[in-house]
Formats: sequence, structure tokens, C-alpha cells
Amino acid sequence: MIELPVRDPCDLCVAARDEPWKIIDEGEHTLTVINPWQFETGQCCVITRRHVALLLDLTAEECAEVMTAARRVAHALVATYRPLGILTFQNNGVYSGQETPHFHFHVVPRQKGSDWGIGPPQLATFDGAGRERGTVHDAGDDARRRERVRVPAIDLSKTVERIRSNLPA
Repeated sequence: MIELPVRDPCDLCVAARDEPWKIIDEGEHTLTVINPWQFETGQCCVITRRHVALLLDLTAEECAEVMTAARRVAHALVATYRPLGILTFQNNGVYSGQETPHFHFHVVPRQKGSDWGIGPPQLATFDGAGRERGTVHDAGDDARRRERVRVPAIDLSKTVERIRSNLPA
């Protein structure tokens, strides 16, 4: 059985309900929201409106809309930031790195040499995509790294507006 993280109340449900300024885009089954930790400027997540934890819990309609929403915001991120790549990923359970018990699909504009640290470990294998090749991740710096990438609400709201203004028609 997949072990889920515990977070009550669910921060994604709270954001969707109480912080509508975080919403970049909306669909029938999904919301695209800004990530409060900006490891990369513009980092966002597509979440389900329905509170479900895992990919395995999604309906076929939700799955289809997640990918449509991810593609839509990826186009906006390319127009907004001209990234060198778009990273997409999704974690299922605490042993995969999931921290919130609500399905969310990351869409991240990637730039050369950013400091992902606690991000996806495969980034350490690409030249210029984070840590230097062969460098072992030191989890002791994760708290400081999280502090450094936590962005004030006023700045996040400006980022939301920039991305929103570039969503495809």
C-alpha cells in the first residue's frame, strides 16, 4: 500500500478555496496554481479540484484534463520565461517525495545552473541542470534552500499575472 503524507488541512485545498490569487488557470476538473517554493521562477502545479491523493485515484477525465492543463501552462511558461526546458513530474506517496496528500503535477520552466537541491534527483546527472555531475546531495542544506526559494505573496501574485497573460487563447 502506498503510504501518504499527512497534512491537515490540505494546503492545496486551502489555496484553492481561500487564496484564489494563486490560481493561474482553471478547468472543469483542474486548477493550475503557483508553487509557493520557486526553485525555478514560474514553477507551478496542476491540481485536481477533487481532493484525491494519487495518480491511481484519478478518473479518466481528470487524467486527460491534467495533461491538457499542463500543456497549456507549459506554453505560457515558454512565452513568459523562454526556458531551456520544461520539467514535468508527479510524486505518489511519501517514498517518492510526495509532501501533500493531494494530487499535483509539477510544471517547471528550467534554466541552466539552478539550485534544485531537494528536487528530482535525476537533475544531478545533467551538466548545468543543478548539482555538478557526481555531487552527492547533502540534505543538511534543504531547510536553508527551502527558505531561500520561499517567495512572498506579493511577488508570487505578479508571477501568476505574468504567466496568466501568456496562456494560449
